[in-house]
Amino acid sequence: MNEAFANRHRQSTMASHNLTSLLLVALFAFAFAAGSHAGSIAVYWGQNGNEGGLADTCNTGIYSYVMLSFLTTFGNGQTPVLNLAGHCDPPSGTCTSLSSDIRACQSQGIKVLLSLGGASGSYSLSSSDDAASVATYLWDNYLGGSSSSRPLGDAVLDGIDFDIEHGGPDHYDELAKQLSDLGNQAETKVYLSAAPQCPYPDQSLGTALQTALFDYVWVQFYNNPSCDYSSGVSGLSSAWGTWTSSLPSSTVFLGLPASQDAAGSGYIPPDDLTSQVLPAINTASNYGGIMLWSRYYDLNSGYGAAVKSSV
Repeated sequence: MNEAFANRHRQSTMASHNLTSLLLVALFAFAFAAGSHAGSIAVYWGQNGNEGGLADTCNTGIYSYVMLSFLTTFGNGQTPVLNLAGHCDPPSGTCTSLSSDIRACQSQGIKVLLSLGGASGSYSLSSSDDAASVATYLWDNYLGGSSSSRPLGDAVLDGIDFDIEHGGPDHYDELAKQLSDLGNQAETKVYLSAAPQCPYPDQSLGTALQTALFDYVWVQFYNNPSCDYSSGVSGLSSAWGTWTSSLPSSTVFLGLPASQDAAGSGYIPPDDLTSQVLPAINTASNYGGIMLWSRYYDLNSGYGAAVKSSV
């Protein structure tokens, strides 16, 4: 009788210890999850014919967002121009073959957006009517509308990226509102993203970002020594804190060059990124991950693959 009781007592004690261990493991996991947030990688594709195809880019498993770059001419009464470098020639209709690639990416849960602007090009918005006209053009030719001349064929992109780097800030807030409204009217979501420079507020996109309509904001922490990695971890994380606290409704990404050749400043060696920079920024509740410029540089450097598990 006493031996049976002793056995039951030992079994009860062991079960209690096991339960305590499981609870501790769960508690530590929760604490870790509460302190940092798993992120994703976004990438710009389209400005180098040697970077591989769009479907190949998505098939790497590295990226969750791909921005097709760029619509380099739009607004102010101009005929919009899509420039995908050596990949295809929009005027001759050869970019329509990208529809199958776009759908292949989307079938993997990857969001594909059209990026407006870029560092060079001819673009600006001259009025509220101009913003409305560009929004309608984008809706009919790249999003959920219809047109006889869709440059990328019949695939429907997930949204529009604003990479506005010159030409003034006017009316981009209205363009964002118009795009959002067109999606709402069709009962579909038009994702909006933006790529401001890291000095806050951004000269070109500051007003637009105040609309709180942007789902994703990949801040360019490169070519800006005052706030990129040239200023050290403390300078970068201070600027990061300003951005994340100013955009509580957006998911914010750390925009980086994928190699030393990709930008004049701001490159962060992979080991430095994972050991020093990410721990300093990924505790923000709206941390989203990193953005890389660009697929071409990442293809050659292997940067995204090297850091993905830590992002």
